[in-house]
Formats: sequence, C-alpha cells, structure tokens
Amino acid sequence: MGAFWSGLLAAPLRDEPLPGWLRLGPLSEGGPLINFQPVPEPKQGMARIHLDVQSDDLRRAVEVVEELGGRHLGERHDYDVGTVLVMADPEDNEFCLVGPPL
Repeated sequence: MGAFWSGLLAAPLRDEPLPGWLRLGPLSEGGPLINFQPVPEPKQGMARIHLDVQSDDLRRAVEVVEELGGRHLGERHDYDVGTVLVMADPEDNEFCLVGPPL
C-alpha cells in the first residue's frame, strides 16, 4: 500500500512510527502525513473518508493507478468544471481522480 500511494502522489515513504506501519509524506514542508496502520481484518463496506487526487491529465493518472495495481471502479461524474473518476487502490479503498473535463 505504501508503494502504491507513494507512486501515485510522488511522495516519499518515511520511517515507520510503529512496527508494521508505513508513513507517507509530507508533500510540502509542514504538510500532513499519511499513516498506514496494518489491521488483520479485510475492508468491509465503503470507506467513511477518502482522498481526491487532482490531476491535469486524467487519462495518464488512470494509467498510473493501474500500473501501480489500482483500478477504475467504473463510476464517472462529469461536471462543467471537470470530471471525477472513482478509483480503488490495491486493497479496494476508494478515492477519486479529479481533473479537467474529458
């Protein structure tokens, strides 16, 4: 999971805060960190929060997600200001790619 999100966000993996954990970021000095905490049970249901990842090139962003082991969930929302594609990482955690209209 750390490699997927590090590759997608072009953010460095940092030292682990606890055994088995991964830490990503920050993307900018003083910015937020993303911690990955291992849990024994599989994901169930929809995540209560998710990330929106902005891209100026949605087609290329989808390719990167797929190259890293994620996938498009087939859901697309088109608005006057842009397009939103619902994606999943390798563990099926949902997130959105957001960009200009396709």
